[in-house]
Amino acid sequence: ARALPMPEEAPVIQIFMVRCLFAKVLHFPELTYFGGMTSYLQQRTLYPPLVGVAPSPVLGLVVTVPAYDESDLLLSLKSLEACALPDCDVEVLVLINHAEGAEARVQERSRRQYEDLSAWAVHAGRAGLRFHILYRPDLPRRHAGVGLARKILMDEACFRFAKAGREDGIIACFDADARVQSNYFQALCSHFERYPEQDACSIRFEHPTEGADWPPEVYAAIAQYELHLRVFLAWQRWAGFPFAYQTVGSSMAVRASAYQREGGMNRRQAGEDFYFLQKFIELGKVGELQETCVIPSPRPSTRVPFGTGRAIGKMLSEGTVWPTYAPDSFRVLRPFYQSVPDMYAREAGEILELQHPLLRSFLGASDFVVAFRQIQSNTATPAAFAKRFFRWFSAFRQMKFLHYAREQAFPDVPVVESAREYFRETQGAEKELPVVEWLRWFRGEFSV
Repeated sequence: ARALPMPEEAPVIQIFMVRCLFAKVLHFPELTYFGGMTSYLQQRTLYPPLVGVAPSPVLGLVVTVPAYDESDLLLSLKSLEACALPDCDVEVLVLINHAEGAEARVQERSRRQYEDLSAWAVHAGRAGLRFHILYRPDLPRRHAGVGLARKILMDEACFRFAKAGREDGIIACFDADARVQSNYFQALCSHFERYPEQDACSIRFEHPTEGADWPPEVYAAIAQYELHLRVFLAWQRWAGFPFAYQTVGSSMAVRASAYQREGGMNRRQAGEDFYFLQKFIELGKVGELQETCVIPSPRPSTRVPFGTGRAIGKMLSEGTVWPTYAPDSFRVLRPFYQSVPDMYAREAGEILELQHPLLRSFLGASDFVVAFRQIQSNTATPAAFAKRFFRWFSAFRQMKFLHYAREQAFPDVPVVESAREYFRETQGAEKELPVVEWLRWFRGEFSV
């Protein structure tokens, strides 16, 4: 029964019921669970429940860890094991996975890791903390990747919460090569208790910038890349963009009920975190958790077409500084964003005429007039207009404009130059700092 094939196109509940019939005959009682089955769990999951033991009735937090060909997975799990416990129980779900037909080395390493960690998990944890090691060595090649692995894990977390009767439990996303501060569990639970209006949160992260685990050039590269992430966020907020949040896969969490309501995790092989968290950001349901910290790995990687690992590999192979968007692009956007609340009572053509020529050209090519009139005719107040307008001029459209501006007028600049200009713009002073010191300033570790 456990090995029945799972075609992605088949409704999962039908296959689940077939498996349950087998379960009754073959005495797998863990597969006969039907209580609390939401429409999402019936229709949008790819697998029935994968964990074969009942959850704690006070389960409140599930940390999900996708793992593909990982060498440091045990160290990451031990980092979680060392965390202080919150008032609820915690589970850590690990999915060791690879695509069907993966190279023999990956298959053998995954199989051994699954066996070793399954044995480890029996004795790991303590009262209130359990580890469950899952294994999927057969993911469809077309979709196999971090997005699919996260979806399987987060769907399983929803099954766990449903069975425990804890529909508002918290699902945290983590990475198999990351570490955490020891208050990670407690801070997550406290944050969602403190802010009941929030459905999701972005968690503070800080890459290591020194140490003995990596060569100096890796630490130098990751300092530049994280500075890029922080400078980019700072310029967006300076310009007035309301959806400016960090979206890092190892550093985000969501309520299980909201996760299901918004359609779950996507199956993208890269950028899954950005697309997932944007759904909650646009609803105004996201906050920032600053009271703990995730320490992602600075390692180079070629597994995905973009992201941290790819950026580090590029800097190491090409010996270049990391470029970021030109400050002038945000200077173009700032008056545009600030004028949005006043647009409700104006004409589309008048608004276009007031914009910088570069933005006017971009908006014209983006059917701005049509979109503007539709938004205007379907809203009754300036506040409603602004909310709906930014659903149109979303983070995706902003990114398109920044790429357009890069091609037409404002090429990328070295990240340190952008940091220096941001300091000048916001502090009214000149300052020269090395990359790591700029990073510390943007992290908020010291003030001027």
